[in-house]
Amino acid sequence: MSVSAIHDDHHDHGPAKGLMRWVTTTNHKDIGTLYMVTSLIMFMVGGAMALVIRAELFEPGMQFVDPMFFNSMTTLHALIMVFGAVMPAFAGLANWMIPMMIGSPDMALPRLNNWSFWLLPFAALMLVSTLFMEGGAAAAGWTLYPPLVLQTGAAFPFTIFTIHILGVSSILAAINIIVTILNMRAPGMTLMKMPLFVWTWLITAFLLIAIMPVFAGAVTMLLTDKFFGTSFFNAAGGGDPVLYQHLFWFFGHPEVYVLILPSFGIVSQIIPTFSRKPLFGYSSMVYATASIGFLSFIVWAHHQYTVGMPVEGELYFTYATMLIAVPTGVKVFNWISTMWRGAITFESPMLWAIAFVVLFTMGGFTGLMMSISPADLQYHDTYFIVAHFHYVLVSGAVFAIIGGVYFWLPKWTGRMYDERLAQLHFWLTTLSVNLCFFPQHFLGLAGMPRRIPDYALQFAEFNAWSSVGAFIFGFSQLIFCYIVIRCMSGRGEHASGEVWEGASEHGLEFNLPSPAPYHTWETPPNVH
Repeated sequence: MSVSAIHDDHHDHGPAKGLMRWVTTTNHKDIGTLYMVTSLIMFMVGGAMALVIRAELFEPGMQFVDPMFFNSMTTLHALIMVFGAVMPAFAGLANWMIPMMIGSPDMALPRLNNWSFWLLPFAALMLVSTLFMEGGAAAAGWTLYPPLVLQTGAAFPFTIFTIHILGVSSILAAINIIVTILNMRAPGMTLMKMPLFVWTWLITAFLLIAIMPVFAGAVTMLLTDKFFGTSFFNAAGGGDPVLYQHLFWFFGHPEVYVLILPSFGIVSQIIPTFSRKPLFGYSSMVYATASIGFLSFIVWAHHQYTVGMPVEGELYFTYATMLIAVPTGVKVFNWISTMWRGAITFESPMLWAIAFVVLFTMGGFTGLMMSISPADLQYHDTYFIVAHFHYVLVSGAVFAIIGGVYFWLPKWTGRMYDERLAQLHFWLTTLSVNLCFFPQHFLGLAGMPRRIPDYALQFAEFNAWSSVGAFIFGFSQLIFCYIVIRCMSGRGEHASGEVWEGASEHGLEFNLPSPAPYHTWETPPNVH
């Protein structure tokens, strides 16, 4: 069954055929597919920008690009990866899986669903187009700090308009997900019987609705400072640049959890399936996820230890940040306990999930190091920070997304991917991601600042290793593209029950009531 045939149980599309079907569709599976394809394209675009950065940093001196273009690359790489690749991928997974997991025929607001997707590619195009404007993209990093960002050229207002459109898209998707989960569950499915992926997305959706308007407000104040003579962040007019940092990180820290909570949900679906055991501590996982969501709102200023805040403030943010380690630790131990004495098999999705647990935990430990304010004065704005958040976002969020795609791809397309190629993709990616980002811890501890196109000679060797790892990682993803396109085009073996049936044979009911169309780990009825 090819992708063009995946809307088997849905609205009649009427006369809309071919291209118009994809433009006008209100089918949750079609929209999920559109999100995932857009995400994959943006992942490759953002990855190409990362390779420009790493090519320039392969050795000291200026090799390939000028410093302004380098800064544009760092800004756009971050914005595209966060808003164009990772968030749409999670939205695609949510669209595909949540209705099926809760026994709903579709999302609650199908037309809104269509609109929230179609805002995305146009916003992404406008963001990339800023590269071709006077002065290049707003070369101030994805944080867009004033006063630096106010010095950028014509791209500045376009960047802010893009952020508004992306924010509207996120909020609409979040509203749709909340309404669907709260109103359209199958009879008998209480909240505490929902699969973990549904729970993590419910909490994520509330986070999105709370934080996106804050970011929108902050960048609008930037806009009025530049064009309308206000002084929100202009010290000369009585404003304060640090106010922008507070507003940005009040958005930015929960945003990090928007990027990781759905990953927790995906991994919580994969690990029990391939361990042939129910998830250990279901209710504690739900409460831990909710705790992480709540705590994410009250720790934002740990990104700002160097701005000169009072010692009492630093102490509070240190303790509050350390507190997040408790529910996160609960989740990690629950995943390990689920695997403990399970009948584990190591198919591709399980490999990604295990790598996620190991590497995300490592990223969490470096985060714990940075939560300590006196130590963070040394780490701040060095490559140690870059290493930390890439361990969380690449070997965290991206690994979970890829694992989720391998897990559900046979269900979506009715075709089984090539397991040998998928394993090759996993090992190349996992080894290269560590080769790329692990040396950056040492660079940061040795004092190399982030966001610089040139560096002192003593940092050369670790940078060379890091760049080699980045290129292997980047080109490994072409294998992933091939695997996905092959399944989508209807090639490869027909998907059999395999591990999904194996899970159901072990009596794993996974909290899904009987009215649900079919269990999420079993083969779809139409595949055989």
